[in-house]
Amino acid sequence: MSIETIKWVKNSARIIDQTKLPNKFEYIYCRDVESMWHAIKRLSVRGAPAIGVAAAFGVLLGIQKFKGQDKLKFLKLFHKTCDYLATSRPTAVNLFNMLNVMRTVVTCNPLAEVASLKKLLFHQAMIIFKTDQEVCRTMGDHGAKLIKKNMSCLTVCNAGALATVDYGTALGVFYSAKKKGKKFSVYSCETRPLLQGARLTCWELLRQKIDTTLICDNMAASLMAKGKVDSIFAGADRIASNGDTANKIGTYMLAVLAKHHGIPFYIVAPRSTFDLAIKSGRQIPIEERKSDEVTHFAGVPTAPKGVKVYNPAFDVTPANLITGIVTEYGIIYPPYVKNIYENLPNR
Repeated sequence: MSIETIKWVKNSARIIDQTKLPNKFEYIYCRDVESMWHAIKRLSVRGAPAIGVAAAFGVLLGIQKFKGQDKLKFLKLFHKTCDYLATSRPTAVNLFNMLNVMRTVVTCNPLAEVASLKKLLFHQAMIIFKTDQEVCRTMGDHGAKLIKKNMSCLTVCNAGALATVDYGTALGVFYSAKKKGKKFSVYSCETRPLLQGARLTCWELLRQKIDTTLICDNMAASLMAKGKVDSIFAGADRIASNGDTANKIGTYMLAVLAKHHGIPFYIVAPRSTFDLAIKSGRQIPIEERKSDEVTHFAGVPTAPKGVKVYNPAFDVTPANLITGIVTEYGIIYPPYVKNIYENLPNR
């Protein structure tokens, strides 16, 4: 893959500004923790795994200008930085998981001096970055086994290279399948209100020369009824211990339609997206975003001024609608309450 969504470059985090795609390809250079917070909040960087890496890099940005060897002051700054980054978005658990990984570096090295802690935290952030690359490839290979000759797949939002460091999650399945020489096609839901499917997924898939057709979200049911969808692949922002899964708003709708039409529905996500501390999707916090994402398009009003707006960024798909969950450890099938614990390390 030639897409480097996020990368550490000369003491800054270089990010593809996904709000500009597909019309402009521009980088943002985050040189302080505030700019990283805003990049996450405004969706310049998005996708659960990429947000996790962004959080780790955000910690580095928050501490890199600290001078001196006063460890108490350094630790105060470190924890303040982690707490601040945690407020950027509430649903994607990778954000919190990777911040916890960075916190563990500090708690596991109580005798380390400030200079040593800085080096250890930088090393851990690079491990998080590299691990995401490896995990994406492994998930893609597992998921590619589900792609059959001349299959027609459907996906929602963007769960590709732009949502991770490398291959992506759901789109990584397609990339691996293509690499193995399999012939298939993909329908991409536009994904209102911010069109991540139209703007980002189609941009990615066309760059990889994958047969791609864009549809409006409300065309999915008709497409399935006509027998034009063989399988559905979606990413995830948080998965509860029972298999309930939060993903971009509209995913639940697709899962219900898939169940009605007898179409396999798969979630593709790494271990870092699982939240084994919660029992069901009812405990997943759902981010609600600004009304102008719905009432405007590219800055142009598309609804009457003053209309009330409901704009949740995610919905929760119940586990009983999910055929299987593709992870770096293989494909997990129901019953999820039992098999998630048996197939994933409990960390």
